[in-house]
Amino acid sequence: MSNPSAAPLVIVLGSVVVDHAWVVDDIPQRPTKSTARGYSMGVGGLAANAAIAVARLGGRVAFWGRVGDDANGPAVAAALAAEGIDISGLRRCPGARTAVSAVLVDLMGERATISFRGTGLDPDPAWLPLDRLDDAAALLCDPRWPQAAALALAEARDRHTPSVIDAERSETRILHQLVPLVDHAIFSEPGLQNFAAGARPAAALHRALTMGTREVAAVTRGENGVLWQSAAETTPRLTPAFKVEARNTTGAGDVFHGAYALAIAEGQSQGQAMRFASAAGALRAEEGITPDRAAVEALLAT
Repeated sequence: MSNPSAAPLVIVLGSVVVDHAWVVDDIPQRPTKSTARGYSMGVGGLAANAAIAVARLGGRVAFWGRVGDDANGPAVAAALAAEGIDISGLRRCPGARTAVSAVLVDLMGERATISFRGTGLDPDPAWLPLDRLDDAAALLCDPRWPQAAALALAEARDRHTPSVIDAERSETRILHQLVPLVDHAIFSEPGLQNFAAGARPAAALHRALTMGTREVAAVTRGENGVLWQSAAETTPRLTPAFKVEARNTTGAGDVFHGAYALAIAEGQSQGQAMRFASAAGALRAEEGITPDRAAVEALLAT
C-alpha cells in the first residue's frame, strides 16, 4: 500500500521468541555431533511472526506481548520496531526471562523445534490498552498468553472488532475457552486434534462453529491446502495450496495467520482471505523469509 497511514490497523497479541535456527543435513534422531550448514538468529513466536507479516504486507500493526528484562528483551523490541511495528504494548517484565527457541531445519525444509517459553512473564493482562480495539480493523491472538487472549477477544466482540485466533497446539481447555470467543478460528492440524480429539476435520470445524465461533473455522494442512467452513454453510470448502518448493517451513503457519487477519481487516471475502493467506504462507515456506505485498500479489496472479 502506498499510503501506510490509510492502511488498516491489526492488533496482534501473544508470544514473541528469540529464534536460533540451524540448517542441517538431517535432524538427529539420537545423540550425535554434527556441523550446521547455516545459522541465523531473529525474532520468532506465533504472534510476532504474524505481526511482521502484517507489516510487510502493507498493514499497520500494534504488538501486545511480554518480554523479560534480560539481554534478549531489548533485542526483541528493537527487531519488532525495525519492522515498523508499534511496540508501545510490549511490556518488559521485571525479573523475567524472554522466551527462546532452537530450530533445526533439514534440507527438505522440515524442522524440529525446542522451545523455552520464558519465566516470570506476568500473566496479568490488566494493563493492556484495550481502548485501541476501537481503532483496529482486526485482532489476532495466539493461545500462548490465554489470560490476555480471553480478555482481548471478549472486548473485541463487545466492540465489534473482527477477531482471529491462531489455534495452534495447546491445552484443550485453553482452546475450549478461547475458540468460542472468536470470529475466525484458524487451526493447525495438531491444534484441531487438541480441540476435538478423535473427530474428523469436518466434524471438528463444525464443532468450533457450534461452540461460538461466529464466522469461519479452518484448518491449515500444508501442501494439502486449507479446509474451511463458514457459519453460513453446512459443508466445508477446500482452498488448494500453492505449489512451491518448501525449503524452510518454520513460521509459515504464523505468516498465514498474519496475512489472513490483514485480509479480513481490508474487507476481503472469506475465500479471498484464504487464498491471500495461503500465498503468503507458501512464499514463507520457500526460503523461510516473510514476503512483501508485491511477492504475494505476483503469486496470486498465477
